[in-house]
Amino acid sequence: MEKRKLGKSGLEVSAMGLGCMGMSHGFGPVSDKKEMISLIREAFDKGVTFFDTAECYGPYINEELLGEALEPIRDQVVIATKFGFDIQNGKQVGVDSRPEHIKKVVEESLKRLKAEVIDLYYQHRVDPDVPVEDVAGTIKELIKEGKIKYWGLSEAGADTIRRAHAVQPVTAVQSEYSLWWRRPEEKILPLLEELGIGFVPFSPLGRGYLTGNINKNTVFEKNDFRNILPRFSKEAITDNEIIVDFLKKEGEKMNVTPAQIALAWLLAQKPWIVPIPGTRKSNRLEENLGAVNIKLSADQLKEINEVLSKIVVTGNRYTEELEKLTEQ
Repeated sequence: MEKRKLGKSGLEVSAMGLGCMGMSHGFGPVSDKKEMISLIREAFDKGVTFFDTAECYGPYINEELLGEALEPIRDQVVIATKFGFDIQNGKQVGVDSRPEHIKKVVEESLKRLKAEVIDLYYQHRVDPDVPVEDVAGTIKELIKEGKIKYWGLSEAGADTIRRAHAVQPVTAVQSEYSLWWRRPEEKILPLLEELGIGFVPFSPLGRGYLTGNINKNTVFEKNDFRNILPRFSKEAITDNEIIVDFLKKEGEKMNVTPAQIALAWLLAQKPWIVPIPGTRKSNRLEENLGAVNIKLSADQLKEINEVLSKIVVTGNRYTEELEKLTEQ
C-alpha cells in the first residue's frame, strides 16, 4: 500500500484509510462485532494503517470495536478519533468543547481504544461558545502530557483553521469532499496547502451514491440517516444519476468501477489527501483499496472536471439542522 504524509506534520499513513462509523452508527443496524473485527484486521493485512472513529459513533461502541480489533497491532496503526459533542443518555444534545470536557473525554476514549495515546484527535464540530484558541490550548497541554500525538478539526471553516493552527499546529482537517461535494476546493484546500495541513475526506463516495448501487427504488433501514438527507430523496437520486452514468462510462474505459474512479480522482487532487471510505463488506474493501493503484492521466482528470462542472447536483447534502453544525 502506498503511503502518504498528512501535510508537513510528518504523520505518515496508508494512502487510503478506513472510516469505521458505519459499522456501529448511522447506516442501519449495528453490524456483528466479530465480523467487523475480522474486516478491520483484513484491512490492515491489505495495507491499511489509518482507521477513523469517534466517541459519538454508537455512541462509544465504535471506539470499543476499534480498541479490540487493533489491540494486537496497536503500534503499527494510526487511530483517529474525535471529541466535541455533548452526549447525554446515549444521545447527542449539542456540542461541548470546553477545556474541562475535553480533558474528561480524552481519558474515556483512551480506555475504550485500549491505548496509552491517541494518534490523531479531531474536534468533531466547532463549538460556537468556546473560542478555538481555548480548544487548541487544551490540545497543546494534552500533547505535552503524552495523551495525544497530533490533532485536527472536522468541518471547520478557513478562519477557524487558521486561528487554531496559530496556537497549536493542526495536522489534518477532516471534511466531506467528493465528486458531488466540492466546496472545500473554494477556501479550505488552498488554506491547507498554505499552512501544510493534511486533508482527510469523509464520505468520498457520497455516502454510497457514487458506487452506482443506489437508485430511486433503494429502501434504507429505518435508522439509516440517509432517509432524512435531501440528496437522498427519490427525486434527487433520479436527477443525480447523470453523475453515476458518467462515472460508469469512465470506469468502463479502464475496466474499473465508478467507486474506483471517484476515489482515484480524489487521490489525484493533492498528495496530502487521504480519503477514508467506509464499508462493512470485504469485497467493497478490496474494491476501494484498488483505487490506490489507479492513476488517472491529466487528460482524464480534465475531462472529468469539465463534465462534472456542468452538472448541478440536486438536493442539499444535509438538513438545515445538521448544516448548522458545520462551517465552510
